[in-house]
Amino acid sequence: MSTGKDLYSLLSSSNVDFDQYETLYKHFHSHPELSFQEARTASTIAAHLRSLNAGYEIHTSIGGHGLAGVLRNGTGKTVLLRADMDALPVKEDTGLDYASKVTMRDNDDIVKPVMHACGHDMHVTALLAAAERLAKMKNSWAGILIVLFQPNEERGGGAQAMVDDGLYSKIPIPDIVLGQHVMAMKAGDIGCRLGNIMSEADSFKITLFGRGGHGSMPHRTVDPVVMAAGVVMKLQTVVSREVDPNQFAVVTVGSLQAGQTENIISDRAEIRVNVRTQDGEVRHRILAAIRRIVKGECEASGAMDEPSIEVTTKFPLSVNDESIAKSVHDSFGSFFGNCFDPDIACSTASEDYSILGSSNGKPCCFWFFGGVDEKRWNEAKTRGRLAEDVAVNHSPFFAPVIQPTLKTGVDALCVAALTFLKSS
Repeated sequence: MSTGKDLYSLLSSSNVDFDQYETLYKHFHSHPELSFQEARTASTIAAHLRSLNAGYEIHTSIGGHGLAGVLRNGTGKTVLLRADMDALPVKEDTGLDYASKVTMRDNDDIVKPVMHACGHDMHVTALLAAAERLAKMKNSWAGILIVLFQPNEERGGGAQAMVDDGLYSKIPIPDIVLGQHVMAMKAGDIGCRLGNIMSEADSFKITLFGRGGHGSMPHRTVDPVVMAAGVVMKLQTVVSREVDPNQFAVVTVGSLQAGQTENIISDRAEIRVNVRTQDGEVRHRILAAIRRIVKGECEASGAMDEPSIEVTTKFPLSVNDESIAKSVHDSFGSFFGNCFDPDIACSTASEDYSILGSSNGKPCCFWFFGGVDEKRWNEAKTRGRLAEDVAVNHSPFFAPVIQPTLKTGVDALCVAALTFLKSS
């Protein structure tokens, strides 16, 4: 195990051509692909790994378009570094000269704009650069390095799909799983914590069944729009009235769809709900409350049928292993100095990367790094306008400043990996 000061010396003497990787980042940003459809992205990644001529064994088409590179370098720990690579159905509005203009058909066969609005393009580029850098440093470490590129993170199924598709019959089982995410933090900053690092998430599609008819004859119908409005309003009370104020919970209605025009009362309404929690008991209470409210409102409204409540996605609670995280903290503290926060707040967002470790009972550690231009961040903070002036992940305006964001992401991956790969 290397110390932070040792790692600083090692990494200072071994670097990569960041101009090349900045160009590659712009390519990924302008060519995003939705979950389940990351074929070109995966092909570009595999081609780049091969072009390094570094000895990576490359395994493709795992759990869809997932892939992994394995670099064997003597006896030592097996460390897995993970990046996700799918994009979102968002119309980009950043104004960048490399902004996405891509549209794709989603799984419902609806054409939608596509954008890397969550920074997965940065994750992929940073891991590719780290793969090259660590390969160049083979004389300084020993063990097995795995660089894994995961599809379908946004829908919460990519990590499990790779495991179910025999991932660990193709590559070694890692001793440690490491990952990172670019966030709406000041570029150059990095943060981690012991224990819970990201929330558990549950998403549902709720269908309410009414009786359709003419807009001028509501008395001959059972209006699902009014029924849905009642459900949405009552769901707003779940957290405020049923959860201990000292506990964390979020219930979000992200979509309500019913009907096609103004003079027809539809026969059904569809609500999509997202829940975030960090405690199992709180989660159970909220999910029970949602089912109770939906069924109660349908009964009160005279619904024509029982409501349908379909689970659409689920993310596990992301928990940093205490021992592994402490080692990462020591290295990050020495390497990044005051730019490292060892007690960053647990994120309300969610991730599925931990399945890559928990499926075999292996420890994980995850951290965040910033992507907001320092001047923009400082000005917004001074004016008390961080919420208004700094775009967050999933926003059409979200676009990490390329540097120092990319360098920080590459440094973090290398420092974390070398913390556990034995010095040779």
